[in-house]
Amino acid sequence: MLSSVRAALGLSLTCISALSLISPAWFQTPTFSFGILTYCSWPQGDSWNQSCMTFSSLEDIPDFAWKVSAVMLLGSWLLLAFNAIFLLSWAVAPKGLWPRGSSGPMPGVQAVAATAMIVGLLVFPIGLASPFVKEVCEASSMYHGGKCQLGWGYIIAILSAVLVSLLPIISWPHTTKVQGRTIIFSSATERIILVPEMNK
Repeated sequence: MLSSVRAALGLSLTCISALSLISPAWFQTPTFSFGILTYCSWPQGDSWNQSCMTFSSLEDIPDFAWKVSAVMLLGSWLLLAFNAIFLLSWAVAPKGLWPRGSSGPMPGVQAVAATAMIVGLLVFPIGLASPFVKEVCEASSMYHGGKCQLGWGYIIAILSAVLVSLLPIISWPHTTKVQGRTIIFSSATERIILVPEMNK
């Protein structure tokens, strides 16, 4: 059952990360907003009449730090998607196919995806010093948005990074020692395994 929960969490976090990546609302003004891959503009007071553009390649992205952030975030999303598919196949596979005593198929991939996502989110605000952003946000600089306000897309990306970084933690088996024996709480098998401790 826990493998199904992990698979559902993995798929949900992959979808949330994708939503934050395509969102143009990372930073915004009353007439303009931009995200890692898209930007939108609209007339003052008419936010329903938006005109949005997507950066079609890395060359179109205005700043090197922004490009690094885009590569890190897209790479982490691909790792999350691959891991979610693998978790789903692990959850629905017959019991004899996967070793159920293990903590999951790939907690290391989850940890790498979380690290890449956090690095990408930390690098992105360096791009606020680019001429593209300075034109829109006026007094912007590294880690300072100027007249641009933090948008919901960046906040969703941060929450997603926090949740993705917690996913590998719940995937590792929990062990403790009691009177010379190691007890492994294996959530995948839903039983306790006693392992005698070997003396050196």
